[in-house]
Amino acid sequence: MAWGKPSIFSTVNGNKNMEVKYLSSPIEIQGFSVVTNNHTEFSPQGKIPALWQRFDTAIPVDYKAGERVYGVYFNYESDHTGDFTVLAGFNGKSVPERIAVEHITIPSGKYLVFSKYGDMPQIAIDAWQDIWRYFSQENTEYERAFTVDFEHYVNGNHIDVYMAIK
Repeated sequence: MAWGKPSIFSTVNGNKNMEVKYLSSPIEIQGFSVVTNNHTEFSPQGKIPALWQRFDTAIPVDYKAGERVYGVYFNYESDHTGDFTVLAGFNGKSVPERIAVEHITIPSGKYLVFSKYGDMPQIAIDAWQDIWRYFSQENTEYERAFTVDFEHYVNGNHIDVYMAIK
């Protein structure tokens, strides 16, 4: 994975946890996906927790060999109100024979990255709260592209959420 030099460093709510990064090379991810929307995910019928449970049960990730876990959001129907696809996956190559996985390529491009450190799953929740807070403001410096966004689980205590921006 190749990263370009960040062009700015900003703050969200006084925390230095948001910066623009350029992904110069695509990332190949494989895993399982579901189609959902934010209305469903904020209800008891949310599909994403079961998706992650399925992934964690079926796919052995070799963290020592450098494999990392990703949550990829794509196929946006419109904006944050429409349907989208979520893929729980990893950048590894080895998948058990009996398991059929889907593949997606995270494209190179410009992303606004929100970083959090601490305990899972709270840091993922906190990162998404920062994202919602930032993009719900009027006149933000950056606008979402609604192409491909992704969570990069750097380790058990660090998440970076990449939001594609125009």
